[in-house]
Amino acid sequence: MPVAEKEWENRVKGLLKAELKRRDITYAQLVGKLADIGVMDSEPNIRNKISRGKFTGVFLLQCLEAIGVSSLHLRD
Repeated sequence: MPVAEKEWENRVKGLLKAELKRRDITYAQLVGKLADIGVMDSEPNIRNKISRGKFTGVFLLQCLEAIGVSSLHLRD
């Protein structure tokens, strides 16, 4: 895998994990919040997706919507 791609995966993984931490939301809670918006997935599957940093933009937006993120800052 090209280094640049791994860097992007790490960046998106860090972004999602930071938003979860900022809101004090566990993976188990994320599963419930995703279910509330009609996205059914298991905690182990979500944990694996996020830890690998390999997930779709759709999954990222579903997670952000489920946890109540209304805006993101990609750079400080």
